[in-house]
Amino acid sequence: MLTILGFAMIATFLVLIMMKKMSPIAALVLIPALFCVFVGKGAKLGDYVIEGVGNLAPTAAMLMFAIVYFGLMIDVGLFDPIVRGILRFCKADPLRIVVGTALLAAIVSLDGDGSTTFMITVSAMYPLYKRLKMSLVVMTGVAATANGVMNTLPWGGPTARAATALKLDAGDIFVPMIPALGVGLLFVFALSYVLGLRERKRLGVLTLDEVLVEEKEQESETVLVGAGVGGSGDDKVRTAKATGGSGSGTDADATPDDADDDFKGLDPNRPTLRPKLYWFNAALTVLLLTAMIMEWLPIPVLFILGAALALTVNFPHVKDQKARIAAHADNVLNVSGMVFAAAVFTGVLQGTGMVDHMAKWLVGVIPDAMGPHMGLVTGLLSLPLTYFMSNDGFYFGVLPVLAEAGAAHGISPLEIARASLVGQPLHMSSPLVPAVYVLVGMAKVEFGDHTRFVVKWAALTSLVVLGAGILFGII
Repeated sequence: MLTILGFAMIATFLVLIMMKKMSPIAALVLIPALFCVFVGKGAKLGDYVIEGVGNLAPTAAMLMFAIVYFGLMIDVGLFDPIVRGILRFCKADPLRIVVGTALLAAIVSLDGDGSTTFMITVSAMYPLYKRLKMSLVVMTGVAATANGVMNTLPWGGPTARAATALKLDAGDIFVPMIPALGVGLLFVFALSYVLGLRERKRLGVLTLDEVLVEEKEQESETVLVGAGVGGSGDDKVRTAKATGGSGSGTDADATPDDADDDFKGLDPNRPTLRPKLYWFNAALTVLLLTAMIMEWLPIPVLFILGAALALTVNFPHVKDQKARIAAHADNVLNVSGMVFAAAVFTGVLQGTGMVDHMAKWLVGVIPDAMGPHMGLVTGLLSLPLTYFMSNDGFYFGVLPVLAEAGAAHGISPLEIARASLVGQPLHMSSPLVPAVYVLVGMAKVEFGDHTRFVVKWAALTSLVVLGAGILFGII
């Protein structure tokens, strides 16, 4: 019964948010609460929620102050040269911008933290997508999938968990997987090329000067419309083209109304710029990322200190500091609220025992004839299991059982551990991963839209990694 209710709870959640019948925050709270009552453990709901909140509190603190920090860096102009350089290099070509998104996300993922990767990637690329009216779900999908492949780094989490659970060396698991993961990353770049080509066909290619001229024309049209002057037919055609057609497409997710506020990320005259402090801010950011990689302090502590220092140095007056905090309050509230709401979902899922029963059922339905192919089975199971449960639940709860089943048929635990990594591209878009809420929150994309777009591509990327692992004899 717990197995059925567990799958039903997850399915209900996904259907409701993808159909936009409920907001993710409401669904993350109300659906598990309802199923907790169905299980007959409604009296323990408070305990489950408090435990879940306690486990995710450090993550929520990290995200809150990280958003403030990177928001400040955008305000003061740290990313402006990068954004302008990419825009000039790409010549406003959507194809190059999408490929650049994948490349940037992959490079920044070397720090091993998904939240940081998404914050930096979105901060740098978001203004470009908004300027060209490109699909924002393409940006979130490409960034999440690229980060998912890179998340298998030994310091990224999954590899370390697999090594700990099976008492193996992380290097012995990861190093042989490099060729398969390399193929997976190449597939992400190929996918970004295809998606970028689709965006290029939809929007065309403009030079930087043409983009700036078109923006000025749109601003003029807005002024005229506000004054009650109707535009001509040609004006309407050009406006429709600038918004990506009819304006009803879910992928575009950008309209002139909401675009104006976001163009300020490249406004060379905004009052928050601090050109004299550019190198200080750059050095502070490099130091912060280095400290994260070297693990000098816990990540939440680093971002708390970094945000406080950046705020004090760049905006010494209290009034200005309050204004900057208020400017980023929406993002902070949305993301932190989503994380704490997810704590309800994970708390109920784990506290009621649904996760354990679901895992045992899935392992139990594996036919005996598949025993000699437990590497393949583990790889395939890693896709749904790491999507529907946390990495801790999968690697510490399910993987040892799969490894034991494989050992009975002569399959090495190392092979099982490597196969367990292939589901990470899909895992990074799981509703149970806090970092994904940073991604969709900063990109102003509906979680349901992101899920509908990314699941098929992320699952395909995982299968490519699995196929490459089998082809190379790694799995």
